[in-house]
Amino acid sequence: MSDICDANKLNHRFRGYFPVVIDVETAGFNAQTDALLEIAVSILKMDDEGIIGLDKTLHYHIEPFEGANLEPEALAFNGIDPGNPLRGAVSEKEAFLEIFKEVKKAQKAAGCHRSIIVAHNAAFDHGFVSQAIERNGLKRTPFHPFATFDTATMAGLAIGHTVLAKACAMAGIPFDNNEAHSALYDTERTAELFCLIVNRWKALGGWPLAAPDTDETNDDEGA
Repeated sequence: MSDICDANKLNHRFRGYFPVVIDVETAGFNAQTDALLEIAVSILKMDDEGIIGLDKTLHYHIEPFEGANLEPEALAFNGIDPGNPLRGAVSEKEAFLEIFKEVKKAQKAAGCHRSIIVAHNAAFDHGFVSQAIERNGLKRTPFHPFATFDTATMAGLAIGHTVLAKACAMAGIPFDNNEAHSALYDTERTAELFCLIVNRWKALGGWPLAAPDTDETNDDEGA
């Protein structure tokens, strides 16, 4: 019974990692040169039955760092006007210090030893997050330096589609294309998709792992 209870705790589910869902909106594809303009972070929780779900989401509009490149095509695509004062943008440093604080608090409460970024096509988001952290000289980041959970890959396996909007629709998660390419909206849909896949795997019997049949093993060794 104790093994089942342990398996239903978040700190046992992903090898001690605390999954944090992230989406960024940017002014281009180059994490080293192009501005990070928006970030949203969904923090997850797990109930006593081992079902994972959304706890809360942090959302920040970001001021372009000094000397940042702003690609017109990228801005036309995401509809962001970096110079609009109504955005209420904050500096990268201010946003990430607050993100670190909230993620570390949730990570500690879950008994996890480190956080891991969950994102759709995760290399992109992880790259921009990592560059912003390095650019601002921030220490003690809660995030793993290279490991991620990529919901595009997970959805390709579990649902049969890698595009976020299509995967959500096929999974029964409502997705409004008019709201897409907002970090807040995309992050929460990605979080729903991640949780659905993880919970479905559990419902299908994939978690917790079945204990090995020790009697059969002993018989084989004695044969």
